[in-house]
Amino acid sequence: MLARVARWEGADAQTLEATAAEIRQQAEAAGGPPDGVPAKGLLLLHDKEGGRAIAISLFENEEDYREGDETLESMTPPGEGMGQRVGVDKYEVAVQLEA
Repeated sequence: MLARVARWEGADAQTLEATAAEIRQQAEAAGGPPDGVPAKGLLLLHDKEGGRAIAISLFENEEDYREGDETLESMTPPGEGMGQRVGVDKYEVAVQLEA
């Protein structure tokens, strides 16, 4: 399993909330991630006070990661005020636990 971790800084609190709501709504309407993003999971973390956000997308294999990364690189978060994307990193998932 591979993880794509994208980070933003300089966002405002209202935009973070609105962006999360819109992404959730789009995913529910589509029945999952957008076309071209064969992710097995997605976490969107935000720090409203600090104006920061982290999006973690989980992919089953390298091929799915490459396709998802390419698609996500071509997208921008909905709305304005998300600040600057400061990094995108690739990780191998060493442990995944769910309660």
